[in-house]
Amino acid sequence: MKLGIHFSNFTLPGGAEALAPTLAATARAAEEGGASLFTLMDHWFQMESLATSYDPMLEGYTSLGFVAGQTSTIKLGLLVTGVTYRYPGLLAKIVTTLDVLSGGRAVLGLGAAWYEREHLGLGVPYPALGERFGRLEETIQICQQMWSDDDGAYDGEYYHLAETICSPKPIQKPGPELLIGGSGEKKTLRLVAQYADACNLFDVGLDGLRHKLEVLRGHCDDLGRDYDAIEKTVITGADRFDDADVFLAAMETYSAIGIKLVTTSPKAPDPAGWVARTTEVLGTRLREI
Repeated sequence: MKLGIHFSNFTLPGGAEALAPTLAATARAAEEGGASLFTLMDHWFQMESLATSYDPMLEGYTSLGFVAGQTSTIKLGLLVTGVTYRYPGLLAKIVTTLDVLSGGRAVLGLGAAWYEREHLGLGVPYPALGERFGRLEETIQICQQMWSDDDGAYDGEYYHLAETICSPKPIQKPGPELLIGGSGEKKTLRLVAQYADACNLFDVGLDGLRHKLEVLRGHCDDLGRDYDAIEKTVITGADRFDDADVFLAAMETYSAIGIKLVTTSPKAPDPAGWVARTTEVLGTRLREI
């Protein structure tokens, strides 16, 4: 089983001046510890479930560009990009830039977006849920077209592009891995089955995850998609890592139902130290599952 590190808490000692070195040190610790994926959130305000909307938050893709220069092998992405935050043609260009400058390490994480307050606060349109899912599907289609040999027009319900030129193309062919985040059974998991290389599920326990994967398998059967071609990942709390034996036993059960990567957010006030200690204790044993 693989490990992902999700850097989500920017309320750290030293204030704004300390964020760059702390972020860099944490990403390097993740890479050196054998983690496969390093992700950030795609928010402008900090989530109120984690801190307050006034707590620090950095823009995601700018930060990933910085992290790309501090690392050399670990995959990089947002968990996940809110579909409302960037026009899809520009998003494809941004992710392409990350892929080219990181040497082919970009992951495109996508979701339907949910944080209404930051949209309203910064004057960004926040359409109804059904429209956001429609825009999500069109965004996927636009990114796929921009990463193909077709540089012609795209004419959807929500987006109209006269040209889909993307030069240079991503280093990864045909493009960066597409990961769709969320557990909604009717829309999200169906989009996973239709388009995604990977899904990211919340840790709702073994029985809950088994049910979500059964729903995903059903969508794959309906669409004629190879269920086994989709990488199944889960995000869980850092507290689960406190007891190594208990955590590893749980991950063995998760692996048995098809989960291949577990992601967590390192603990403050020393995320780099937490990552280094955790990968030293758990890294090898986790990879052996």
